[in-house]
Amino acid sequence: MVRLQQVLPERYTTAPEYELAARIGTAKGKLGDRVLVLCHHYQRDEVYEWADATGDSFKLARHAADHPEVPFIVFCGVHFMAESADVLTHDEQVVILPDLNAGCSMADMADTEQVLDAWDDLDDLCGTDRIVPITYMNSSAALKAFVGEHGGAVCTSSNARAVLTWAFEEQRAEKVLFFPDQHLGRNTAVQLGHSLQDCAVWNPHHEFGGLEEREVKAATFLLWKGHCSVHQRFTVDQIERARAENPQVRVIVHPECAHEVVRAADHVGSTEVILRTVTDSEPGTAWAVGTEIHMVQRLAANNPDKAVASLDPLVCPCSTMFRIDAPHLCWALENLADGNVVNRIEVDSATAHWARVALQRMLDIT
Repeated sequence: MVRLQQVLPERYTTAPEYELAARIGTAKGKLGDRVLVLCHHYQRDEVYEWADATGDSFKLARHAADHPEVPFIVFCGVHFMAESADVLTHDEQVVILPDLNAGCSMADMADTEQVLDAWDDLDDLCGTDRIVPITYMNSSAALKAFVGEHGGAVCTSSNARAVLTWAFEEQRAEKVLFFPDQHLGRNTAVQLGHSLQDCAVWNPHHEFGGLEEREVKAATFLLWKGHCSVHQRFTVDQIERARAENPQVRVIVHPECAHEVVRAADHVGSTEVILRTVTDSEPGTAWAVGTEIHMVQRLAANNPDKAVASLDPLVCPCSTMFRIDAPHLCWALENLADGNVVNRIEVDSATAHWARVALQRMLDIT
């Protein structure tokens, strides 16, 4: 998805790191308790150090909503995260994304028109009365609104099991359309006791998702053909190599990884679960971690009594999250301190209403 981020003036792009840090501190000090800087775990250190709160995307959006007294939210994450914060906060609060080009490749793999087309196709093939749409948090506000309006809910990587259980037990679903990450959907389906044969991948670039009518009717889980560019890099070979180098190593990966990787790992969990599991482990424990490199490096630095390393020897930053840097944060804060709001993220009222419905269903479920 193309977004237009203006080019920063040279006083930001050429400033040395120490100067930017001083200017960020000055602007943040001037704003005081009128601003809340939120940082996702995957942010680079030069941004992360200025966070008032850190966490995964939904935890941060909830944190913003829990502080209605703060007029300005500077969200150091990606676009869909800032949208969720805008949906959950009140109208007077302003949500700012320091770089408009900080998107999410996974979220962009399912756009509204594609999902609407898929829904129409499914209605033609088997009817949609007993299909419940579930969208992962890593999706646009428009898709959250779609599932809200069609009886579905949002899920996170930590509550996907509970949300899918709700869809089948409370909503009496015969099928679930799960988007945009096929891997989280597949891993959760297996966790619930379903087989891989119960899952079919819906490719939005092909007619009827590239599936035969019988395949659609036979599937319990229709999984959107989407993935995370970071987590798809992790492989079973990497796990075997890590264990060969250290038989005592414990492997923990994110559920956005491919099913064979999840099956081979010792532990699986969201960013918050990975953080908690490694931090709470015994001193001397060795960990090979399958998630974004900035988080892994921070885990290693914060746990010097343990051996923490990336499962991928070539490492892999989240390239879109990486767009948020000290120059963009400084630019956003200095403008705000001068009374200028830049890069405001606003979700229209109709979309926000239904997206909030979908998010509230998730909260009620979990």
